[in-house]
Amino acid sequence: MRYIRQFLIILFISFIGEMLNHFIPLPVPASIYGIVIMFVCLLTGIIKVEQVKETSKFLIEIMPLVFIPAAVGLINSWGLISEKWYMYVTVIFATTILVMAVSGLMTQFAIRYELRHNTNTEVTKDE
Repeated sequence: MRYIRQFLIILFISFIGEMLNHFIPLPVPASIYGIVIMFVCLLTGIIKVEQVKETSKFLIEIMPLVFIPAAVGLINSWGLISEKWYMYVTVIFATTILVMAVSGLMTQFAIRYELRHNTNTEVTKDE
C-alpha cells in the first residue's frame, strides 16, 4: 500500500506538469514542469522525502527499460537517420561531454558548499 501511495504522489505531480504544459504556451516539456514542482514540494516540505523515497528508487532502477521503445523507434527510422548519421553522432558526443562537465562542476560545487557549511557549523558548536 505504501508503494501505491508513493506512486500516486509522483503520478499526481506528473499530471500537474502535464496540465501546466497544456495551459502555459511555453516550449517547456511537461516532465520539466513536473520535476520543478516536485523539487519545490520537497524543498518546502509539502512532500517529505520519505513519502516518495522507495518508489523513486524503484523507478530509477528500472529506468533503462524505459529506453527500449526509443531504441526500437530509432531502428524503425533508420532510413531517415542513415543519411545524416554523422550529425547525430556529433550531437550525442557533444551533449554527453557537456552533461558530464556540468555534472562534475555541480558536484564539486555541492561538495565544497557542504564542506564549508559543515565546517562553519562545527566551529559555532565549539564556541
